[in-house]
Amino acid sequence: MLRRLGRADRWAFDRVAAAHLPGLEYVLPRLSRFADNGVLWFTTAGVLGLAGRPALRRAALRGAIGIAVASPAVNIIGKHAFRRKRPVVDLVPPIRIRWKLPTSHAFPSGHSASAAAFATGVALEAPAAVAAPVAATAAAVAFARVYTGAHYPGDVLAGVGIGALAAAGTRVVWPPRPPAARIGPGGAEEVRVDAEGRGIVAVVNAGSGDGSSGVLPTAADTAIGLLERELPEAEIVRLDPDDDVDKATGEAAARAEVLAVVGGDGTVNAGARAALRHDVPLLVVPGGTFDHFSRAYGIESPADAIAAYRSGRLGRVDVGSVQGPEEEQFFLNTASFGAYAEIVDRRERLERRIGKWPALAVAAVRTLHRSEPVELDVDGHRRRVWLAFVGNCVYGSPGAAPTWRSRLDDGRLDIRMVTTGRRVPRARAVLAVLAGHLPLMPGYRAWRAGGLELWPPAGGLRLARDGEVSTMAGTVRFGKHPRALAVFCPAG
Repeated sequence: MLRRLGRADRWAFDRVAAAHLPGLEYVLPRLSRFADNGVLWFTTAGVLGLAGRPALRRAALRGAIGIAVASPAVNIIGKHAFRRKRPVVDLVPPIRIRWKLPTSHAFPSGHSASAAAFATGVALEAPAAVAAPVAATAAAVAFARVYTGAHYPGDVLAGVGIGALAAAGTRVVWPPRPPAARIGPGGAEEVRVDAEGRGIVAVVNAGSGDGSSGVLPTAADTAIGLLERELPEAEIVRLDPDDDVDKATGEAAARAEVLAVVGGDGTVNAGARAALRHDVPLLVVPGGTFDHFSRAYGIESPADAIAAYRSGRLGRVDVGSVQGPEEEQFFLNTASFGAYAEIVDRRERLERRIGKWPALAVAAVRTLHRSEPVELDVDGHRRRVWLAFVGNCVYGSPGAAPTWRSRLDDGRLDIRMVTTGRRVPRARAVLAVLAGHLPLMPGYRAWRAGGLELWPPAGGLRLARDGEVSTMAGTVRFGKHPRALAVFCPAG
């Protein structure tokens, strides 16, 4: 069987190597050369990352991770295990082998593995309009390896298989994000909207996002310009850095038919509280750094928000609740305590000096090395909790900071907790966080429930809700307000 496969492989190589494809004799060798050391794919990843759309950034990152897994598997393990010689290139015209052919072993093809890994990673995250040309380019690189005489077809097929498996394997620790969260059957309703924006009061928090305007406009600047152009009758309330967001959103909701908020998740949280209190629908216009809530249901830009408003489609989503002895607080995305709250505290102290993203990375490293567990009762059982995450609806990945949901009205809390003994396994915790797989940690537990009760220590519990940190004393009860908030969502 192996001899027959070898003969078929050499026969296919002879046919491809001897083929005359006008024009491609110049293009394919150059394309193959550009793919050396992953230059073609990492350049493509950089272009996707600069495009600004989260789905394209995820696609670029997943493709790069796929290459990082596939390339060592092929070049360090595969080639040395099989040691197949390169094909004889007598049939290949000199114009195709202008550059020196590689001298390493042939099986499997490293170029083909990298091409397939990147194309598969992109296909898992990016829309078809982006994934299709990337896949076509990867196929051209794989074909070029045979056409230029560098590999037998069997080498290329093996490399493609290894690359595709490596990229698909990233789903284990980082499941692909669905296009948008769903709302259950009967969960959406059609409403009439004014084409000019009458009745909309938009509260804009210009302090959200990564920085001030300066030379380049911020997300808030872009959103204001789009609102003024597309909805000229809408009232726009611009907040100064010292303004009270809760007060501003409450006053706006009191006179609005539709409350719009432009800002990050903290601003959206304040808008949701005001919308619930005054029973008006909420239009979320992304303008922050993370924008988890708006992206959860498919609104990734101010233009998407305008389109959602014009569609006149309202969906009702769950609102998470944290009830203390004196007040009730809400969250749309997550609530967390333990090391999570410490990370937010440290990030806020650093972000004005070094920016939000670098501050988040520095805060995470410092916290994981220094934080201590919190002793408290969890549903009546004494625990030493190091990390705790409570999601509004079920989240879809086992990472340290899950970011997407498949439903926004499932009526459940997603609870994930790491409890410890006397010693905190810090090195293993850092590894688990970097790998994006919290179940690697000892003491990890995850469950779904409709509620959770905590009895915190005497000093109160530091709690982060949608990125905003506060302290709650006494018994703390997590719960849900199912389908309580009406939001404009994309027609799809």
